[in-house]
Amino acid sequence: MATEVVKPWWRETLETIVWAIGLAVIIRTFIVQAFWIPSGSMLPTLEVGDRVLVAKFWNWFTTPSRGSVYVFKYPEDRSRDFIKRIIAVPGDTVDIRDGVVYVNGAAVDEPYVKNKDHYTMRSSKFYPVVPFVVPGDMYFALGDNRPNSQDGRFWGYVPMKDIHGPAFFRYWPLMRIGFPR
Repeated sequence: MATEVVKPWWRETLETIVWAIGLAVIIRTFIVQAFWIPSGSMLPTLEVGDRVLVAKFWNWFTTPSRGSVYVFKYPEDRSRDFIKRIIAVPGDTVDIRDGVVYVNGAAVDEPYVKNKDHYTMRSSKFYPVVPFVVPGDMYFALGDNRPNSQDGRFWGYVPMKDIHGPAFFRYWPLMRIGFPR
């Protein structure tokens, strides 16, 4: 007859803590991560202080699509994360004239943009030719609050390798809980 080995309470506690930390690291690294919205660049879709969950595994199954809200590493400082809306995908031709975004020659219907501006795309170090074509494995992203958004108009493209995933659920504040569109 086998005898059961009883572990001391401190060892049980230590093993539980190690397993919990290990699972948390795996989940945060590969599955889902929470992000805090620090600015008003995505108003009214996301407000300052909102907290969202990002599906980091989503990029294993699909590529970012036009109109979706994604979190990515800020191209000018990869230690920071930004959240913006994907406006154009690889191969798309983009132009912005008097605040209207054109993708592949057609004006984009943007009901989520409540604060419009009159920005017109000009040649720059990121876009030597306007209209421009989004290079392969890159994305063009803009904030919903156009007059107050540091976005792709000013820092260029977002590489696919820097995209964490889509913001799929707002869990805070409780009165705004839901799916950001």
